[in-house]
Amino acid sequence: MRHRPLGVVTRGTTNPNRLRRVDNWIVKTCGEALRSAADPLVVDLGYGATPVTAVELRARLAAGVRADVRVVGLEIDPVRVAAAQPAADPPGLTFARGGFELAGLRPALVRAFNVLRQYDESEVADAWRTVTERLAPGGLLIEGTCDELGRLGGWVLLDAAGPRTLTLAAKLTTLESPAQLAERLPKALIHRNVPGERIHDLIRALDEAWQAAAGYAPFGPRQRWLRTVAAVEEAGWPVLDRPRRWRHGELTVPWPTISPT
Repeated sequence: MRHRPLGVVTRGTTNPNRLRRVDNWIVKTCGEALRSAADPLVVDLGYGATPVTAVELRARLAAGVRADVRVVGLEIDPVRVAAAQPAADPPGLTFARGGFELAGLRPALVRAFNVLRQYDESEVADAWRTVTERLAPGGLLIEGTCDELGRLGGWVLLDAAGPRTLTLAAKLTTLESPAQLAERLPKALIHRNVPGERIHDLIRALDEAWQAAAGYAPFGPRQRWLRTVAAVEEAGWPVLDRPRRWRHGELTVPWPTISPT
C-alpha cells in the first residue's frame, strides 16, 4: 500500500468542530468498551494539517468516558507531527509519526476520518486489516468521512472480526434530502451507490421516505427525520439505536445489510 500524508487538507472554510458528531457517537456507543479497557489508549489516525481534531477528541473522551484517557495523534508527514507538538499535553495528548501500522501502539480505539478517501477502493480492506490487527483485545476502529463543516458524514465501526455497522449522520437543519448522504459515504461504499448495490437501496429508501414525510416539515427537520427513519424501519431495514440516536440525525444499520455485493 502506498504511504502518503494521512489527514486531508481541506480547502475553504473548515469547521474546527467538524468531528463533534462522530466524537459524541463514540462517547455514547463505544464508551463502555473504552471504560473497560486495561489501557485507555486512543489513536487519532491522520489528524491532518492541524492537531485540532485530536485536541477535541481527547477533551470529549476525558469528559464523557474516563479522565485518564490517552490520545495519540498519528501522521505520516513529519512536518505535520512537528507542527502539532505545541498542542501536546502529555501524557493525555501526544503526537507521533505513524500510519496504518499505528507506530507499534496497541490502542483500545482508533478514529480515522477523511483518511481512506485518498486511497483506492481496492486498498480499503488491507487498510482495515492492518489497523484492526494492531488493536488491543476488544479494540475498535471507527473509519469514515465527513464534509468540511461537519454537516454530512458516514462511518464504519469495525473490530478484529471486520466491519460491524454503518452510521450515516446529517445536520438536520441544513439537510435538503437524504440523497446528500451519498456524497460522504466511506470509501468502501462511495462508489457503490449504483443500482444493484444494497447501499443504493438504503439511500433510495431514505430519500423516498423523506419525501413522503414532507407533511412533518412544519414541525421541524427533526420530526421529519424521525418519521423518515421510522418508515425505513417499517419497510424492513434493521435500524439500530432506536430512537436514542435518531434524534441526532443519525441512522445505524448492521454492515451485512449494506455491504458491497
